[in-house]
Amino acid sequence: MSFDPATLRKEFPTLQREVDGRRLVYLDSAASSQTPQPVLDAMAEYYEQLRSNVERGVYRISEVATGRYEQARERLARFVGAPATDGVVFTKNVTEAINLVAYSWVRRRLGPGDALLITGMEHHANFVPWWHAAQDQGFELRVVPITDGYELDLDAARALLADGRVRFLAVAHVSNVLGTINPVDALIAMAREANPDVVTLVDGAQAAPHFPVDVAALDCDFYGVTGHKMCGPTGIGALIAKPERLEEMPPFLTGGSMILDVSVDEVTWNHPPHRFEAATPPIAEAFGLEAACDYLDAVGMEQIRTHERDLVTTFVDALRATEGVTVYGPLDAEHRSGAISFAVDGVHPHDLGAMLDGYGVCIRVGHHCAKPLMRTLGVNATARASLYLYNDTDDLAPLLDGIAAARSLFAR
Repeated sequence: MSFDPATLRKEFPTLQREVDGRRLVYLDSAASSQTPQPVLDAMAEYYEQLRSNVERGVYRISEVATGRYEQARERLARFVGAPATDGVVFTKNVTEAINLVAYSWVRRRLGPGDALLITGMEHHANFVPWWHAAQDQGFELRVVPITDGYELDLDAARALLADGRVRFLAVAHVSNVLGTINPVDALIAMAREANPDVVTLVDGAQAAPHFPVDVAALDCDFYGVTGHKMCGPTGIGALIAKPERLEEMPPFLTGGSMILDVSVDEVTWNHPPHRFEAATPPIAEAFGLEAACDYLDAVGMEQIRTHERDLVTTFVDALRATEGVTVYGPLDAEHRSGAISFAVDGVHPHDLGAMLDGYGVCIRVGHHCAKPLMRTLGVNATARASLYLYNDTDDLAPLLDGIAAARSLFAR
C-alpha cells in the first residue's frame, strides 16, 4: 500500500463528514483514533456470519469464531513482537491491563522497605493504580522528574535506583501530553543493573499505533496496548507479558472460562492467558483488532513513523511561530511522537477547543489525565493536537485559523 494521507483518509468513514460545511479535521488521535472500513467490515463479519460465543461451543460457527478469536491473539503478538502468544491477555484497554498487574503481581509482592519507580509524565492509568497499591501495601512510590527539555532526567532516575530497593518499574513508552518518546530500553537496563530482580511494565498506549514496537527486544516483563488508539475498536486492549510472569499471578477477575475445575472445596485456575479472561470476551472487537493490525502493517509502521515525524516538525514549527502560543514537549521530532500540547495566551483551552470546533477541528483540551505533569508544567490544562497517518499539512491551516480567531475574541 502506497503512503498517501489523502488516499488513506478515504478509508475512514468519519473523516468523510463535514461540520458546519467545513471538512472534519481530526486532531485527537491520542485520545482515540479513527477506524478504517476494513476494521468495521471485520466486526460486521462476526455479527453477520459468526455470531456465537467462543471457547465453549461445539457447533461449527462457534468453533470458527473461537479459531478467529485465537487468531487475533496471534496476530497482535506478531504486531508487537511478543515473545509468546500465551503471554497475550485480552483486556478492555491498557488501564485494565495495568490494574491487572497492580492487583495480581505488585500488591502480592511489594511491601514496606520496597519501592516502585514511575515517571513524572505518566497518564493517570499508569500512576493511580501504583499510588493506590502503595497506600495499601506500604511500599514507597518514587517518581523520575523531567528536564527543562521535557524528557526524563536519567541522572535522577539512576539516583532513585541506586539503593537497589526498586522492585518494580512502570514507564510510558510515549507521553500522551508531551509526545516524548522515552528511552525505555535504557531505563529498563538501568533498573536491572541496580536490581537484577526488578520487574518492568511499559505503557505502550501511545507507542504501538505510531512506530514499530518489539516487546521481545525491549525485554520488559509487561507491555500494554489498546485497540482504540491503533485504528481498532473500543473495548479491547491487551497485556503482553512474559509467560512466566503470568504463571506467578492469580486471576484478577473470577467467574466463567478462567477455571479448569471447581468444587465446593477447591478451585483450579485455567492456564494463562485464559486465566485472566473471565466470562464472555470482546469477540467482535478481537476480529476488529486483528484487522487493525493487518491494516497498519499494510500501510507500514516505518512509513507511519516517517510521515508523523515530518508532520510533527511542520506543526510544531508553525505553532511556535504563532504569536502567543507556547508548545510543550521536545523540539526535536526524533524524540517525540504525534501528540502536541500547547497553550494560547489569554485563551482558556476549553474556549479554544470550542472555537476550533466551529472550524471543523477536533482537538483535546484539559489535563489529559496527567495532573501530576500539569502541576510540573505550572498549568491547569493545555490544548492538544495529535497527529496520525490520515493527517497532513492541509490540516494545519484550519488549526491556525481557529487559534487566530480565538485570540482575537478572547485575548485582551
